[in-house]
Amino acid sequence: MTPNASSASSAPSRRSFLASTAVAAAAVVGGMPLLAACGGSGGGSKDGTTSGKDAKKILPTFVAQNVVTPDIPSKNGSSIGFSSKLDMAALKTSVAQKLGKGSSIKIMSPFWGTPPKGDNPYYTAMNALTGVDVTWQNQDGNTYDEKLGAVLASSDIPDVVVIPGWNMGGKIPSAINSKFADLGPYLSGDAVKEFPNLAAIPTEAWQRSIFGGALRGLPMPASYVVNIVPYYRQDIFEAKGYELPTSADEFLSLAKDITNAKAKVWACDDMKWTAFNVFGVLSGSEKSLGWNLVDGKLVYRVETPEYLEALEWTRKLYAADVVHPDAKAQNQGDSGLRFTSGEVLMFNNDISTWWGKTAEQATQNKEFRIGGMDIFGHDGGDPTLFAVQPAGIFAFVSKKASEKTIRDVLAVANVTASPYGTKEYMLTNYGVEGTHYTVKDGVPTKNDKGNQEVTNAFVMVASPASTIAHPDFPDIAKAQVEWQQRMGAFTKKTPFFGMQVVEPTRWTNLSNDFEQLEDDIVRGRKKISDMQQAVSDWKSQGGDQLRDWYQKLLDANGAAK
Repeated sequence: MTPNASSASSAPSRRSFLASTAVAAAAVVGGMPLLAACGGSGGGSKDGTTSGKDAKKILPTFVAQNVVTPDIPSKNGSSIGFSSKLDMAALKTSVAQKLGKGSSIKIMSPFWGTPPKGDNPYYTAMNALTGVDVTWQNQDGNTYDEKLGAVLASSDIPDVVVIPGWNMGGKIPSAINSKFADLGPYLSGDAVKEFPNLAAIPTEAWQRSIFGGALRGLPMPASYVVNIVPYYRQDIFEAKGYELPTSADEFLSLAKDITNAKAKVWACDDMKWTAFNVFGVLSGSEKSLGWNLVDGKLVYRVETPEYLEALEWTRKLYAADVVHPDAKAQNQGDSGLRFTSGEVLMFNNDISTWWGKTAEQATQNKEFRIGGMDIFGHDGGDPTLFAVQPAGIFAFVSKKASEKTIRDVLAVANVTASPYGTKEYMLTNYGVEGTHYTVKDGVPTKNDKGNQEVTNAFVMVASPASTIAHPDFPDIAKAQVEWQQRMGAFTKKTPFFGMQVVEPTRWTNLSNDFEQLEDDIVRGRKKISDMQQAVSDWKSQGGDQLRDWYQKLLDANGAAK
């Protein structure tokens, strides 16, 4: 299931998008001098990456999972899709025998909301299914990086620690290398076949789980297709006869037609993230994805003309007063609420919002319909899109863990990675039928207890291949997957796609100020020339050196395929 995305601010930062979706790419920084292949599994800080032949020795053998056939197969990097009703009596069994041997395991993980009591029925049922006694040490997801740093700096580390990519700043990568176990002896090559659901995790997600030359992470796979969708109020568009734009100029023209400030209707919210896709800007979700080869030379995203063009177009939207004033003020109100209330008719957010807003409004506004625009090229042609990373959240096992403990963690992961349509998936994602959810006409619905207890827990240990399944709104599931398939046809992989790249510490903060400057420029507080100066400063303060470092990495490892 795709979790509902939060849209707490009018102009979401990169971090807010990542934290809300739990599928986003990891922003990995830290480390020391260049290590071309990061070979070996020893402790300490290692920067660089592992790919090519070195990675092949480490990666698990991929064995497709045939327990359940999706209604919509993956295509062009899309998620797999399920739109049919659930027949609870026909649910398959994905884990034939209990693999856990009774270890007591402590797992530290981020949690958004109020954590449930440790002896709740969901935790109890999952422990019985896996054969492992898991105790959750849930931590506030909003301040998780602070807690994470303190725990990893201590000698008292839980058996398992979940680390989202957006929390991998500073010294965290070196701590991952020195504090967590090499899972290769249990998962590399054919060894993974002992855990069939882990063997079915896409190889690209496992590639992202190599840290410091060893397979250390258990991944949460994601589609590599861009996850930010330009949404529009389909119900209002149809009622007013508005036609979807197919170029940047058409969007601006339509926005002017829609906006009526006296009636408190504006065309859109902040559209910067869509602008980057419309103009073919390299991904900003992770630093390594911001590099691409142009005429044989590595170029960073902020150096490209497309980057400035996207900012200039977004600036025009603000200057034309077609953007909601709260978005211009920044961090005022909720862009999602402005969209559902009809104050804005277009906004961008994570793909999970498609289902989230549909489900939310089903009981509030029967007329409400949300649509997702196909991303267009700025000139009206096909777009040029760049892949995001295929995994962004990982679970790590303490280096001090015994073999029994490691195997029991993998037994838990083998259950949580069960595919949709299985008994194990239903328990992992919905809890106990009758206690946490009910099923009516083939549609499972969580009750209050389910919403409180069955969240932010076992799904964080490991997950199946990226899946979109909405038996309650099958048309939405179909629309989401087909949107990914269409956009995937225009998606390109950059040289460092799928690689877990750790940059040297001396350049950790080099690009930190760009996002704020972007927001200032599009709102008219700064000029395009300010960005050009910032890029010049970036180059002289280390950007050119960082380019050379990445080039050596590319020469040693080769480009992603």
